[in-house]
Amino acid sequence: MTLHEYQVIGRLKPTTENTAPTMYRMRIFSPNEVVAKSRFWYFLSKYHKMKKTTGEILAVNEIFEKNPQVVKNYGAFIRYDSRSGTHNLYKEFRDTTRVGAVSQLYMDMAGRHRARTRSIQIIDVKEVAAKDCKRPYITEFHDSNIRFPLPHRVQRASERRFQRRFRPARSSTVW
Repeated sequence: MTLHEYQVIGRLKPTTENTAPTMYRMRIFSPNEVVAKSRFWYFLSKYHKMKKTTGEILAVNEIFEKNPQVVKNYGAFIRYDSRSGTHNLYKEFRDTTRVGAVSQLYMDMAGRHRARTRSIQIIDVKEVAAKDCKRPYITEFHDSNIRFPLPHRVQRASERRFQRRFRPARSSTVW
């Protein structure tokens, strides 16, 4: 499931008593615009006395990352329903985009907590500075001299004519 980030703006339909109702804006992660609108009304009906039949959507815009080439730290505040109750969580992820971080979040919640996408409510996703990160599995990548081992390197022939189908001894891949 590929996610997109949408900005949905909506309000109550104007009436004779209230000609300029308050507008509400939400950033919603969903696979398409239709689901984004649906999630907008789902959340708005929980917070305000409003539903789809009494309101109108003014705009739906997709939000793109300004700099998707740089790895950033993201902190996600979520609320989810488990089999035993409702819980609040804070999780950190490293990714190049907010959408990528939220995709990681859904996969992580499914794997660790067996939480379905429909039972997860994303409260906030923020970019977190390196000094403010709390989780050790994120801070371990903040070392500027980080090195990754190359445990199983297979030497390849430089040209096709040097390739051999059969060798007299098994090749060594550990140095």
